[in-house]
Amino acid sequence: MQYDRIKDILAKEPLNEKIEIRGWLRTRRDAKDFSFLELNDGSCLANLQIIASSDLGNYQDVIVKLHTGCSLKVTGELKESPAKGQKIELHAEEIDIYGWADPEIYPLQKKRHSYEFLRTIAHLRPRTNSLGAIARIRSSLSFSVHQFFHTHGFVYVHTPIITTIDCEGAGEMFKVVAPEDVLNDISGIQSNADFFGKPANLTVSGQLQAEVYAMALGKVYTFGPTFRAENSNTSRHLAEFWMVEPEMAFYDLADNMNLAESFLKYLVRHTLENDSEDLHLFANFVDKNLYRKLQNILEEPFSRITYTEAIKLLQKSPQKFDFPVEWGTDLQAEHERYLCEEIFDRPLFVTDYPRDIKPFYMRINDDNATVAAMDLLLPGIGEIIGGSQREERYDVLVSRMQEMHLNLDEYNWYLDLRRYGTVIHSGFGLGFERFLQFITAMKNIREVIPFPRTPGSALY
Repeated sequence: MQYDRIKDILAKEPLNEKIEIRGWLRTRRDAKDFSFLELNDGSCLANLQIIASSDLGNYQDVIVKLHTGCSLKVTGELKESPAKGQKIELHAEEIDIYGWADPEIYPLQKKRHSYEFLRTIAHLRPRTNSLGAIARIRSSLSFSVHQFFHTHGFVYVHTPIITTIDCEGAGEMFKVVAPEDVLNDISGIQSNADFFGKPANLTVSGQLQAEVYAMALGKVYTFGPTFRAENSNTSRHLAEFWMVEPEMAFYDLADNMNLAESFLKYLVRHTLENDSEDLHLFANFVDKNLYRKLQNILEEPFSRITYTEAIKLLQKSPQKFDFPVEWGTDLQAEHERYLCEEIFDRPLFVTDYPRDIKPFYMRINDDNATVAAMDLLLPGIGEIIGGSQREERYDVLVSRMQEMHLNLDEYNWYLDLRRYGTVIHSGFGLGFERFLQFITAMKNIREVIPFPRTPGSALY
């Protein structure tokens, strides 16, 4: 049997078998008649220890000159290790070098590097323990997202990255512009016109397009990149980030919250059961309370209060906030975290926000002052999910869009969904990077996405 990944070798421990493995050298330590090599191929957090004897033909010329970062192929026999801390080791019979890494200039050494420094070498930072672990957890969680919706009967829909509508109505969108020489070559398009015949932007959400398919297929979801041209340099914001957005026909706000709670618990349980080794790294070195925080997600039902109740609780609290707490203003991160960390000590749904601070598509409640919206707040993060029951009443939706000065002609297709067979429906969006922050306890969102895009920075 071929064991081509260190993860497989460590799991199956095929003792006394001949193994061929490839990877990058983490460390080399020399003894009297042999060298210890620590090899990692990215498949798991653990390294495989290689015993390189001085009897090897290239020992003096090659092996004793190896440094961190070199890429190797090692062939040898797997044996039980007499040393503490590891069960097996590979006794090398042949070591071939793919590529050298000059120790004088190779940026990664056997020491801790700051995350700020690692961001400047994002092409090399996946080789570190923490960023490699984040990449594996991110991959595993991406799989579990699809797994959850597949088992719940959802259809995966690819919504467009380039859009001609503004879902949120905030105007924080990146405009898509083609070079003038390209426009001149397109038949029927005048110079300085738009490539698509009208202004187009990078999407901030696939929600409106997902509603199209929810009105035909019942339950759908989209999972892809979104973009926001917001001048924010906080530890929770990115200009490019990934969103998970389910849309469900015949779901009201309560159904929406129930699904969101089940979804979040599923993701946490998946990580605890499938990514324990990588997760243990963050529990040891980033947040000693990480496991308690994650178990708290699974063991208790999420709390639920209205926005009005939340405002009253915040106004009664002895806490001094930087931002004033008033009915009609949006909750800030400090308010959200105080509610779910200090008052409830668990995940918290806040519902029924004032209509004036929410987008046009949210269903207006009977009080005509609030909308059937919900935000899910997590300790240490704040808002992780935002969603709502959508406005299914044609006349009410038209009135709301006119109130917000939207061009009805541009949204005529969206109004058709209310003209022809409208139903109650709802959906939400999960910020994937924020959830990764929560799972790994990383302080800055830039660490949980491979190539962060922020104001003034878009490397690679």
